[in-house]
Amino acid sequence: MKYISTRGHGPMSFTDILLEGLAPDGGLYLPQSYPQLSSDDLRSLGEILVDEGYAQFAAEILHLFIDDIPMHDLEQVCRRAYTKAKFGTDLIAPVDELEPGLWLAHLSQGPTAAFKDMAMQVLGQLFNYELTRRDQTMTILGATSGDTGSAAEFALLDASRVQVFMLSPLGRMTAFQRGQMYGIDTDRIVNVTVPGSFDDCQDLVKAVNADAEFKSRHSIGAVNSINWARLVAQVVYYISSWFQASGGEGPVSFTVPSGNFGNICAGHVARMMGTPISHLVCATNENNVLAEFFATGVYRIRTSTETFVTSSPSMDISKASNFERFFFDLTGRDADEVRRLFGEELNRSGVINIRDKVYVTDPARVYGFQTGVSTHADRVATIADVFRRDGYLIDPHTADAVKVAREHLGPEPMIALETALPVKFGSITQEAIGRVPPIPARFAQVMEAEQHTVLCDRGVDQLKQIIEQRSIFRRDPSPQAW
Repeated sequence: MKYISTRGHGPMSFTDILLEGLAPDGGLYLPQSYPQLSSDDLRSLGEILVDEGYAQFAAEILHLFIDDIPMHDLEQVCRRAYTKAKFGTDLIAPVDELEPGLWLAHLSQGPTAAFKDMAMQVLGQLFNYELTRRDQTMTILGATSGDTGSAAEFALLDASRVQVFMLSPLGRMTAFQRGQMYGIDTDRIVNVTVPGSFDDCQDLVKAVNADAEFKSRHSIGAVNSINWARLVAQVVYYISSWFQASGGEGPVSFTVPSGNFGNICAGHVARMMGTPISHLVCATNENNVLAEFFATGVYRIRTSTETFVTSSPSMDISKASNFERFFFDLTGRDADEVRRLFGEELNRSGVINIRDKVYVTDPARVYGFQTGVSTHADRVATIADVFRRDGYLIDPHTADAVKVAREHLGPEPMIALETALPVKFGSITQEAIGRVPPIPARFAQVMEAEQHTVLCDRGVDQLKQIIEQRSIFRRDPSPQAW
């Protein structure tokens, strides 16, 4: 299995792109071709899920994409990542029928109460494994709109060969999300706040990655979903959710709250592999760039001042990094066209218009995509309604998914992906049901810890200076720097 960039670089092995993150040409890595699952393959995987558990199930799927790590080692990676101690249940990612026809995939039972744990726990183990095997260290540079940061930091707390620099938008996360991240007190975790939106943080990460010399000298890697390893780990729960809701017979659909397009892109990959998925419903909040594209064929990014601050803050994104992966497939895997669109046109004008392109196909018919938009009022009403009808408390991002999922119910099971526990979003829960969610005992100290951050308000050069000054790994001027 070899990997190529959406803009042409490659081919590369899995472990090389694991440590590299963003490709040197600015593109994102994808397999040269997606492995295919027959009905017999899916049936066998379902038996493994039932008989041997989620960890072995994950190893079997990941092995389809990873041929440069021995299967035995990959099994150990997954067993360390997916434990009952971390996720509170042997099922790891259980799926329940919330109401007739609508199912909920519980992806937020991990150590930071967000679906990001499902992939980040594997990514942390893979980093630790490969860096140990190569006797190297790494500097992780990431951006978060809320949950990626804490999930990455907790997954890498015990990875002595890794230092994390995590950028977050100043004042745009909830108090609980800030407490989870900023309360970590170790020189291996550096939380960098950036005035503006998540997109501004993400642009800084990409700008640092574009400096090949700096990236090499500091061995900079990524934990955002621009890292293929994280996205492929998310493919696993799409296949397990399909099996749990369908019993291994017939198709399902998914509704996914979407901002950076990473979560739903994993669903796209699962569908391209042959998982029986009828529709992938992209649920956005007021920042509806993705919904606008699927409706019009125009992808128009917004500036940070045009990006709304909403009550589902992890989706306050107007420049979806992972969308480039879908475009690569949409263009028939034309790297030159993707390079022109994303490397030139989008940077120049902020708009990509493909309505008249000869390669354009109907995304709903060919790739199963549908869309819907949810507002603050919708979130409040949905949280209250689900709590009243079903006795279950959901967070605002999951509320966006449930609201839109109800509008797209069909003959097959519709699975809404839960993204976080409501403890992270007390104010909207208070507004919806009249009280804040109880804080689980394991998070009791989150709001009390002293917070540690460094401000970056002067652009990419200042960020590089912060990395230089805070780096804990000795820098060697020789070419073999690490």
